[in-house]
Amino acid sequence: MLASLSRGQRKALQGYLYTSPWTVGLVVFVIGPMVASLYLSFTSYSITSQPRFVGIQNYIYMLTGDELFWGSVLKTLYFAGGVVLVGLTGSLACALLLNTGLRGSAFYRTAFFIPSLTPIVALALIWAWVLQPRYGVVNGALAELGMAGPGWLTDPAWAIPGLLLMNLWGTIGGSRMVIFLAGLQGVPQELYDAAHVDGASGWQRFWAVTLPMLSPTIFFNLVLGIIGGLKVFAAAYVTTDGGPAYATWFYLIHLFTQAFRFLEMGYASALAWFFFAVVLALTLIQFGISRRWVYYEGER
Repeated sequence: MLASLSRGQRKALQGYLYTSPWTVGLVVFVIGPMVASLYLSFTSYSITSQPRFVGIQNYIYMLTGDELFWGSVLKTLYFAGGVVLVGLTGSLACALLLNTGLRGSAFYRTAFFIPSLTPIVALALIWAWVLQPRYGVVNGALAELGMAGPGWLTDPAWAIPGLLLMNLWGTIGGSRMVIFLAGLQGVPQELYDAAHVDGASGWQRFWAVTLPMLSPTIFFNLVLGIIGGLKVFAAAYVTTDGGPAYATWFYLIHLFTQAFRFLEMGYASALAWFFFAVVLALTLIQFGISRRWVYYEGER
């Protein structure tokens, strides 16, 4: 049978065979579960019973009857906003520092990057100890300065800032910084030289040359940063489990609780699809407005 195939057909068949493990895995472990969860989102299903079709009742209850839903949405948006604003700024600042050719840059690059390699559970446990109100390192240092430290992960007003501090320590010097550094090294030196000849100051060169040329990189990190911020779960689950007083009850903690504590798989599937729709909408909006501020050299 193979002998009757042309050379092009045999090459195509060979390619399909090489990619078949990935294709089967995609269908079985990604597309299949997604389709199943979409169906379950329109049912009442709690594992111990057969799915019962209820239409859009899960979505109606989500938007109008779930007392924790909107609170989890707002807390997640608050956390994601902090991650994006402070995280992107910090990563760009680190990249700018390393791009100056500072003596010992290799050491600083390694020191900045190492925290991002720490597993999230280990990171959460270490910072739970560092931020411990009575015996933690941070409050101990503040006490030496004559200041009373807050109850970082035990005070509702400080719980999200504490998690933000934990997240930023582990991500500012990670992949975002490396991507920014690669983008900075791709800015043509001729542009800086021309701006210098024109009498532009350092700040003017940064504003008129660096930022426009770096805008595609900023946009890329912005999209990934928003998605990553909205997906906050592990650190809060390990350190606070949504507390204190629901102060860190993020969206994915709410979803996880509905699915694996209350076993409400139908409602949890509806929560998951709402989350997917929001993330997709935000990403499409960013792509839609990116043409107004992102500079693509090949299109000019």
